Amino acid sequence: MTDTSIPRAEQPLEDTDPVVAAGSTEDAETSEAVAVAGDSADADAAIDDRNGPDDEDTEDDEAEEGKPVAGANGGKPAAATSDADLFRQSEIAADYVEGLLDILDYDGDIDELVSGGRPVVEVVGGRLQALVGQRGATLEALQELTRLAVFRQTGSPSRLLLDVGGYRATRRKELSAVAKNAVEKVKQHGEAVRLEPMSAFERKCVHDVVNAIAGVESESEGVEPNRRIVVRPAD
Repeated sequence: MTDTSIPRAEQPLEDTDPVVAAGSTEDAETSEAVAVAGDSADADAAIDDRNGPDDEDTEDDEAEEGKPVAGANGGKPAAATSDADLFRQSEIAADYVEGLLDILDYDGDIDELVSGGRPVVEVVGGRLQALVGQRGATLEALQELTRLAVFRQTGSPSRLLLDVGGYRATRRKELSAVAKNAVEKVKQHGEAVRLEPMSAFERKCVHDVVNAIAGVESESEGVEPNRRIVVRPAD
């Protein structure tokens, strides 16, 4: 069963001992199959950090903090992509994920679509929890491999969002509760609250909730794997 425990919001800002999220524990056969599927994408793409798809942390953190999203050209905002191009990316990603499911001998329905200006692939079916992992760690790794597969065919970075078994929708609801709890503490005590380290996807969910509430603000601090959100009274 997927671990859906949520980060706590009780840590005051002055706490100097970060609470590191638990590491992921994956099914060994699934991990090996994901690695095998990724090897072909890595070999064919031959992409380094300067030329490959932007890391989701950079993209989502810049977007959540009101900064232009950098492209693969070294910092300039990425050019607008048409819906047709985005849907093509989702199709490529869906084919890649389908191949991975075949390797794993898993059954799942795959939907490709465009939502919120980004390509999306959703996988629904039973016995897919191993593709999510603890706190979504396996899902995040699989998403990066899938983005790499898209880059291999298109030559362009992709902000593809991959979801398995509705994990991300469930996690958004949990993180919304975390964010609101932190906001209540900030308003009650007038002090900043530091949340546990989160992935870029999780931080984006929290930022969206906090930014919609008057009187408080949030920002990301630290570096991976201990990057976290601080919620504080607005200036």
